[in-house]
Amino acid sequence: MTTTEQKRKPIRIWVDGCFDVTHFGHFNALRQAKAMGDYLVVGVHSDAEIEHHKGPTVMKEDERYAAVAACKWVDEVVPNAPYLTSIEWMDKYNCDFCVHGDDITTLADGTDCYQVVKDAGRYRECKRTQDISTTELVGRMLLMTRDHHKRRGSINSSSITSVNSAELGTFSATPATKVSHILPTSRKIVQFSEGKEPEDGDKVVYVDGTFDLFHTGHIEFLKRAKQLGDYLLVGIHDDQTVNAIKGSNYPVMNLHERVLSVLSCRYVDEVVIGAPYSVTEQVLEKVYKVNVVAHGNTPSFNDKDGQDPYQLAKDRGIYVEIDNPQNSVTTETIIDRIITHRKVYEDRQRRKEQKAALEREAEAAEKAAAAAAAQ
Repeated sequence: MTTTEQKRKPIRIWVDGCFDVTHFGHFNALRQAKAMGDYLVVGVHSDAEIEHHKGPTVMKEDERYAAVAACKWVDEVVPNAPYLTSIEWMDKYNCDFCVHGDDITTLADGTDCYQVVKDAGRYRECKRTQDISTTELVGRMLLMTRDHHKRRGSINSSSITSVNSAELGTFSATPATKVSHILPTSRKIVQFSEGKEPEDGDKVVYVDGTFDLFHTGHIEFLKRAKQLGDYLLVGIHDDQTVNAIKGSNYPVMNLHERVLSVLSCRYVDEVVIGAPYSVTEQVLEKVYKVNVVAHGNTPSFNDKDGQDPYQLAKDRGIYVEIDNPQNSVTTETIIDRIITHRKVYEDRQRRKEQKAALEREAEAAEKAAAAAAAQ
């Protein structure tokens, strides 16, 4: 290391936001922000602050704080951050500049939330992830009804088919379910993956699941699973398998979206994309030598042949159940929040769409003004 490198002051970055129904678009922004410096501080707005400027939240503030804290690119979380990004708050946490996506975010009165830091020359932009947002996810959930929550006792073998890379980005469980048309690329997977291999002597832990609407219940489960060993391998079931298990409108998020969300978690080392529903010898031997198979202490549905999906792991004496104190937060309870308060969220969606239209107009005007000034 040179003398210059030794003396260089670490670059501290400020990012703030709602992070409501935290998704891979949020994680991608945090990944890009961290790449611009050395230490990432993330301010998360309170429920009251968000309701004033945008409408009611889906996830409670403590759930949102925990979701951001679990992101592997985040170094520090600041709860109850103000909606208007200020120089004073950035200075309080010794941040050199603020990073936000290349879209305009406004206060309730239409003011640009980042105008102050832009004017101070302490603003940087990252690329917004297309076709994913909290508004879009709430829209998907609003298409569901409680009838769609009914699970099946076992997987119907006639409904399971393999998923290939061409189908991965556009699969929808039913025509009525709005699923984003993000196209998967190997580059995006590589950007999110650490590429870390287990070292000799490492205890490899395997867990599997749906991980739909990635939330604090998933995070706490993965944290506890990682504590059972040194290397955590996570199997993520494909869309057809999830649909066969859970019913009509599941999954809410497609396989590619769910993979990126899981890869963002600091407790996860690697994922198996489209993992089989039952833990097979191939899973236990062919990816890495698995020492422990863990599952939550909730019932699992039998496979298409009526067998316990964890029977092989149990026979080998490597199966462990994990008690999860966060099991009250599930994909189903999140959807229930939307369905139960359907009118509230439909009103929120309308307001968000109106506000988004105004923000797009303001963004276009800003770009036009910048182009005119450059001439």
